Amino acid sequence: MDKLKHTGLGIASFIIVSISIIIILTIIVIGGMMEASTPGILEDETSMEAMILGLFGIISFFGLLVAFGLGIAGLFQKDRNKIFAILGIIFSIVIIIFIIFIMNVIFLRS
Repeated sequence: MDKLKHTGLGIASFIIVSISIIIILTIIVIGGMMEASTPGILEDETSMEAMILGLFGIISFFGLLVAFGLGIAGLFQKDRNKIFAILGIIFSIVIIIFIIFIMNVIFLRS
């Protein structure tokens, strides 16, 4: 039996999810460090730091949506190994649910 090649869309999905996870973790670490050094800086809606972190958060969220779509498309390619497409879909769904949960906690707190 011949080894199937991996689907390019699945690999792209997995790479985008990985990059988005790194961005999200970086946002959490930087935000925590900023809040520890200057309490209340992230609550100020006009602070440039909070806007930049928010922008990267939005970019990573849309990256997760793109990764999900690429993973779905990768599932429909014939005669290809679909493991990266499946991993991309699973990771993007888990992280999207995590982001929605965190946003609900933040909005319910304020």
